[in-house]
Amino acid sequence: MIEVIKLNKNYGDLKVLQDISFTVEKGEKIAIIGPSGSGKSTLLRCLNFMEEASSGSIIFEGINLTEQKAKLDLHRQKMGMVFQQFNLFNNKTVLENIMMAPLHIRLSKLRKTRWQNFFIKTGNFFRKNKKSLIELDTDAASIKEEVRGQALKLLQKIGLEDKKDVYPSTLSGGQKQRIAIIRSLAMNPKVILFDEPTSSLDPEMVGEVLDLIRSLADEGMTMLIVTHEMGFAKEVASRVLFMDEGRIAEDSSPEQIFSNPQNPRTREFLSKVKAM
Repeated sequence: MIEVIKLNKNYGDLKVLQDISFTVEKGEKIAIIGPSGSGKSTLLRCLNFMEEASSGSIIFEGINLTEQKAKLDLHRQKMGMVFQQFNLFNNKTVLENIMMAPLHIRLSKLRKTRWQNFFIKTGNFFRKNKKSLIELDTDAASIKEEVRGQALKLLQKIGLEDKKDVYPSTLSGGQKQRIAIIRSLAMNPKVILFDEPTSSLDPEMVGEVLDLIRSLADEGMTMLIVTHEMGFAKEVASRVLFMDEGRIAEDSSPEQIFSNPQNPRTREFLSKVKAM
């Protein structure tokens, strides 16, 4: 599904990512661990093209996105991202936050179809097309209602349907992060990238967010998750990448990484984490 080949990211003389190469298969749950400053978050941002890599290739579903940047908008629809700081719009209700992206995309497609139909008609090609403009044209109000229904179903999934009309500033950190996750799900992505989704939460709120991510993993969602929650990584991940100084120092199963790490730096990192 995803192939990363010799990816590098530099900020001037600072080398943040160095020769990163790995693959992601459909349905995999990959935990990315390592010390602060090792390049974990930058890697996710490069995968989603929020940061442009200095060199290397990112191939998603057979398309080399580093060479076909015109397809980035479509790529971002298929690869959702959940951030540390939620990134909800405080001037919009919870329901509006969830609906915003899918509604924009659906209405943009509708407008494009309308223009195509207009040119078909004015070009006198319409008679060759047995479908009428009414058949081709989907009503914007119907689209909005459909998107709203999907958003409500996602809110029901996490038990927050009663919060649909409130603003994010009234929610707890755990509720905000769960809303951010289902906002990403509203796009029907094929992959979700999680950038330390619990790092901004109080300890008592971490569990409810991890439970939601765990349920998505159980449903077969492909995901990459940067996390400091070692127990969660061990339980949920099918693979673990340990990063250090911008490189992947070790790539193995959770059992191997946490029980018998091969790289001395991995062993050192995990010994310190366990001691905390």
